[in-house]
Amino acid sequence: MTEKLLQYLWNFKIFNNLNFKDTEGNPIEILDFGRWNKDSGPDFLMAKIKIGNLIHAGNIELHIRSSDWIFHQHSLDSAFDNIILHVVFQDDAEIPGFKEKQIPTLELRHHIDENLLRKYDQLIHDNSFIACENLFEPSKIPFQFHEENILKKLYEKSVSIEEDLEKSKNNFEAILFHQIAYAFGLKVNAHIFKQIAESIDFTTFNKIRQNKTQLEALFFGISDWLENPSDKQTKIWKREFDFLQSKFNLANIKIQPKFLRLRPPNFPTLRLSQLADLYSKHQNIFSKVISAKNSEEIITLFKDITASEYWDEHFNFGKISKVKQEKILSKDFIELITLNAILPVKFTYHKYHHEEISEEMICFYQSLSPEKNTITEGWKKLKVKIENALESQSLIYHFKHFCETKNCLNCGIGFKILKER
Repeated sequence: MTEKLLQYLWNFKIFNNLNFKDTEGNPIEILDFGRWNKDSGPDFLMAKIKIGNLIHAGNIELHIRSSDWIFHQHSLDSAFDNIILHVVFQDDAEIPGFKEKQIPTLELRHHIDENLLRKYDQLIHDNSFIACENLFEPSKIPFQFHEENILKKLYEKSVSIEEDLEKSKNNFEAILFHQIAYAFGLKVNAHIFKQIAESIDFTTFNKIRQNKTQLEALFFGISDWLENPSDKQTKIWKREFDFLQSKFNLANIKIQPKFLRLRPPNFPTLRLSQLADLYSKHQNIFSKVISAKNSEEIITLFKDITASEYWDEHFNFGKISKVKQEKILSKDFIELITLNAILPVKFTYHKYHHEEISEEMICFYQSLSPEKNTITEGWKKLKVKIENALESQSLIYHFKHFCETKNCLNCGIGFKILKER
């Protein structure tokens, strides 16, 4: 038993029966269990209880043991002056002053199902993919939280985007560029690519964005890959970067991406070249993204994006590959960019301009394919159906916010499992 679990049971009234009596044997009727207080002070506020013919209104404090009241020194804290009931799992001590103030103590030990305590202990100490894995039955779990999870995820992401907006003087085009760069970097280089994008003054970026070679030169130069050009093309990029540095008085910033643990198609050399191609081909990408009414309109923007011809037979500078192949964006990668960059910025823009877009966002997610990663595979092994990105993104969010942190008491699935006898 934990105090958090006891509060949870009290809040949701999960007891064998409500025929409560205080430790003196007097019947107690709980008219209002109170409002759960997650801040400092008594655990439940504005409660009402009836003892005999008298109704008492005030606050309720919960503890594992009665003696915790003494240990926590609540008698010295004026915030606890209006206590009308002390609820404990086990009554192990008489509290000085309670009789004089007529504050009853309610012991809950015999009102709580032992099977529930066993389940909770199993959840907390289980090291499986999710804590409730051995108790989990998909057919009995109502997965009705997907839309709510997606909107929570978007709101949380929009807060971060709005913080970036303040730094960029509300330049949504610049923010979209930073977010797309972040997504192009994938897990290994996401923050590094965003740093590279943010290190470039967006006004300068706009002046050269029609020139793919210059965009590549800018990305590669900032990545510190052009100091020792090894072939004709790298010498061209080096020359262009030196020209841009001189013309725009660029700061000598070096931010080197990583290659470690990446498959060759995801090498930062290719991804930065593809990013340059995207922005050289679409001068008004922001307006297209904001006005898009369905996912296909967004995906179309990325369908013809490819790394420059040099990368057809290279993965890194100066090293010719055995296989010559055009480095285009895969469907999975395009949808990943849409999920991780495009939709959060689109949502933030409409939210920022006081436009309702929640329903439209849900439709976007429903029309995209589900991600494939260790978290979604874990859910699939539990026989959970994942048919689109709405469901996969929701389950990833749920895993990170509830399962990974073992926040079972605030989880809809955990609530369902604990409540079942």
